[in-house]
Amino acid sequence: MKIIQTSYIRRIAVIALTLFISVNIAMSQRQMENLGRGVIAMRTAADTVYIGWRLLGTESDNITFNLYRKSGNENPVRLNKSPISESTNFQDGKPDFTVDNSYFVKAVLNGEEQEASKLFVLKANSPVQQYINIPLKTPEGYKPNDASVGDLDGDGEYEIIVHQTGRSIDTPSPGISGIPIFQAYKMDGTFLWQINLGKNIREGAHYTQFMVYDLDGDGIAEFACKTADGTIDGVGKVIGDSTKDWRNPDKNSRSLYGKILEGPEFFTIFSGRTGEALATTNYIPNRYPLNGWNGHGGNGKSDHTGNRVDRFLACVAYLDGVHPSVVMCRGYYGRTVLAACDWRDGKLTSRWVFDSKDSENPFSGQGNHNLCVADVDGDGKDEIIYGSMVVDDNGKGLFSTGFRHGDAIHVGKLDPKRPGLQVFGIHEIEEGTTGEGAAVYDAKTGEVLYKGSMDKDVGRGVAEDIYPGNPGAEMWFSGSNGLLNLKGERIGNAPTSTNFLIWWDGDFSRELLDKNRIDKYNVGRIFTAEGCMSNNGTKATPALTADLFGDWREEVIFRTADNQNLRIYSTTIPTNHRIYTLMHDPQYRLGVATENVGYNQPPHTGFFLGTDMKKAPKPNIVLVKPLTEQKK
Repeated sequence: MKIIQTSYIRRIAVIALTLFISVNIAMSQRQMENLGRGVIAMRTAADTVYIGWRLLGTESDNITFNLYRKSGNENPVRLNKSPISESTNFQDGKPDFTVDNSYFVKAVLNGEEQEASKLFVLKANSPVQQYINIPLKTPEGYKPNDASVGDLDGDGEYEIIVHQTGRSIDTPSPGISGIPIFQAYKMDGTFLWQINLGKNIREGAHYTQFMVYDLDGDGIAEFACKTADGTIDGVGKVIGDSTKDWRNPDKNSRSLYGKILEGPEFFTIFSGRTGEALATTNYIPNRYPLNGWNGHGGNGKSDHTGNRVDRFLACVAYLDGVHPSVVMCRGYYGRTVLAACDWRDGKLTSRWVFDSKDSENPFSGQGNHNLCVADVDGDGKDEIIYGSMVVDDNGKGLFSTGFRHGDAIHVGKLDPKRPGLQVFGIHEIEEGTTGEGAAVYDAKTGEVLYKGSMDKDVGRGVAEDIYPGNPGAEMWFSGSNGLLNLKGERIGNAPTSTNFLIWWDGDFSRELLDKNRIDKYNVGRIFTAEGCMSNNGTKATPALTADLFGDWREEVIFRTADNQNLRIYSTTIPTNHRIYTLMHDPQYRLGVATENVGYNQPPHTGFFLGTDMKKAPKPNIVLVKPLTEQKK
């Protein structure tokens, strides 16, 4: 009888444990930024102000808002007659522009007003403009290039980290590059810190990948990147040996001059608050052997001159479904290595290393000039879509399509009628190789859903819902001869650009962003950032696009033509659509974090955001407050 009871008890215990684990997995929530309301107010005409604010991903569907204006020394006045429920924007048509106007929002829940948001102050006699200007301390001979954002001080709002670039050099090319410099600023232009990577880090799109994210859950974002001898952190501390110069000095060498193929390589976590180096370790993997990064066909051939070995990528991913990890990557033409690290409790530890090792491995030579992060199998943990292959959350290869590398990738709910996510990519068919120039595949299984431009080298391509006349996303690319649905059928003329994307006007379809202008498909130009420039040559990309403040639509950051300012442009077009901030959609937020990597790509949401979309699903997240508040 005792044996039967013990067996029964054990079965019950196993069932209970299984249920406990299942419930925990189902209930595990990703740590995300504890953002504030992000109120923004901009004068749009002689008598009108546009105001926008955030709905948070954790808030009730029943929440509404009251908007207040305080003019000069007068008491605050509520601007809406009844609580605002259909949107998170408003137009104020009666401000007094001779005094400062301060705007703030109070959420209303169950009939009770909640705590007021932070004020946004619109100065007296403010000009009609739809941007925030951030003056920079640009070093002489430098230009502000890619940017990223994170909450660097725990105040619930974003700060900006900008990559200041001097002379950039492509990996095959010889020469002495500029020294990469990173600077941090608050939105009001306050300068926070500067990190100088030193002469032993080469400058270029394939070298200097950087991540900005709260990696340890303390409510303060960290800054992470590859470093070397002579890197100077934000408080003036030198990493490694400042006397070392590992640049090849042989000016007569057409393939090696100026390249850095010797010396130590480091990986460093910096404080977002001060720029201080918090931890430094050896970069994984090291570069050796220099001629061991080759693959089959096309650009996969071997070299020892630093071309294939010095191709870097990076990302942040929730590999355990709760905490973010940083992943530093090397190689994509042949051998490919991804190294995942955790920053927890002041310690940097290795989680796993994925290494394709040799050219015979099906996961060699499949990487892009960019990458994406998404939960492709719905288990709550992230995978890394590394161009034509996917690496699972445990560091094992999930599958490889064999399509080889390309310049652009778009991952999202491209087909709302199909389960899961889809991947659209273009591929370089070069130097006698054959294959798909463009393809769509299932992000979970690798099933090929479309392939086209066979045996053609396709250099540009985009996929997104830009045309209301077609359900789901459309795609277009170099040589597509028009706008195509996901089956490859022509449904319209090709858009005017094949570059970036932005949600800008009042509907759910996305707009075309190219250089310093925004176009709407089949409509034409709807916005131009006068006096501003795009980055990265013919790529013509902005410093950043992201939902930085205001409602769910995106902001775009450009540098001014004199390189002395960043301008953050925000839409002032009213909309009746209400969605929580896109930065609380995990896939979108990670897309913003990786936007600066390699050949910049726009972020995509993990749900279908487009014409006739269903209600946006609630993200399974928990907002992380700064440690000072956690201890209260």
